[in-house]
Amino acid sequence: MSVRPSTPPHITRRTATKLLGGALLSNLVAAPLALAQQQTEAAHPAYTRLLSDDDLIFLEDLERSACLFFSEQVDPSSGQVLDRATNKTSTGELDPKFVSSIAATGFGLSALCISDRRGYFPTARLKKQVLTTLQFHLNKMPHEHGFFYHFNDVKTGKPLINSEISSIDTAILLCGVLTARAYFNDSRITDLATQLYNRVDWPWMLNGGQTFSMGWRPETGFISTRWDHYSELMMLYLLAIGSPTHPVPPESWSAFTRPPMTFGPYTYISGRDPLFVHQFSHAWFDFARQRDAYANYFANSITATRAHKAFCFSLNRGYNDDYWGVSASDWQHGYTAWGGPPLMGPVDGSVVPSTAAGSLPFLPREAVRVLRSLREKFGQDAWGRYGFCDAFHPELHWYDPDVLGIDLGIGLLMAENLRTAFIWDTFMQNPEPVAAMKACGFKRERQSNTAEPKTASPKS
Repeated sequence: MSVRPSTPPHITRRTATKLLGGALLSNLVAAPLALAQQQTEAAHPAYTRLLSDDDLIFLEDLERSACLFFSEQVDPSSGQVLDRATNKTSTGELDPKFVSSIAATGFGLSALCISDRRGYFPTARLKKQVLTTLQFHLNKMPHEHGFFYHFNDVKTGKPLINSEISSIDTAILLCGVLTARAYFNDSRITDLATQLYNRVDWPWMLNGGQTFSMGWRPETGFISTRWDHYSELMMLYLLAIGSPTHPVPPESWSAFTRPPMTFGPYTYISGRDPLFVHQFSHAWFDFARQRDAYANYFANSITATRAHKAFCFSLNRGYNDDYWGVSASDWQHGYTAWGGPPLMGPVDGSVVPSTAAGSLPFLPREAVRVLRSLREKFGQDAWGRYGFCDAFHPELHWYDPDVLGIDLGIGLLMAENLRTAFIWDTFMQNPEPVAAMKACGFKRERQSNTAEPKTASPKS
């Protein structure tokens, strides 16, 4: 394995300014923004104003470990990434588990870009994996109108029994596809990635309505539940609106509701969902310092993260500044969607490291603090080949033996975005998401980013 020194990629003054945005919104940096703008490109990068050298060393370990997962736990002939794999006892061989996740594969394509940028593996090896993944998904993977099944056999691509054609997981895959297209700037990758994106028949997934169905099954047709309230759905709508071949109208952006949520002093847009819904779209789409007619969604995610931290403290179940964060994940008795506010699921004092890792751009210092504390206190049991296990409860002496691709993925991408804005800058080089955000009325923020969000209801 060829590894270059673990120095951060080049960072421009424009990127440095952007990186400080989240910290300024979080009241973490007192120095005026002009100071960051005055730094020369050769000077210390702006993120060092937020993080210590030890913080950066930790994040480098976190990223390198996660990238190892997306390099090892992938079938070499299909390019599909396993949904989960063992962590503590892994030898680096492909795990005997055979279930791949279309969303984990999307995070994986983005991880390959980070791996190349940071020199973790040779470029030729990484490009080969990207090409294998794109070719397999374009030519061999079962699909319906360009949408893919949620879970598949990692070698054959055949869908698992009862797996649905998933609208949101296809969107996550496509975010990775477009990231790889923009980063590698290779004619073969560009062609395959463009074909995958352009093939998707987005209006079909509307199923005659104004909001997207959550999916489709060959036996029963469209799933009745819809993506009709604010959540991780933003990527789905923006990819569809930006499609050059099968778009939905920009008016679809106003079709889903943006319900207000209040917890203590915090008011923000959110459904009754785990915290990851405030993270996933933000991994690729650059919402910082922008707003539409309803909200600044980056500021909204900062508020949601603060509310979640306060919620954890309110439970009196062992959470504190060094130990907090619960989102959809494994727990001692399986997989569950848990978190809050309000309380959802059997929150029992377990901690889910991807909660803080996925919040790194929103609360940099607080998120890094809890992650470093978790490793320092519990790393002997909670840290393995690919980083943190998915969840653990030290008082119950339970440490998840597995890692999950989507949870490793969101932490990896957000760590890189905090450090260099690399995934944001790369993904937003694609003209389609830029055009979609413009069509939806996004504009640079000129007023305070803490303005109260508006709410919207679906059109009748």
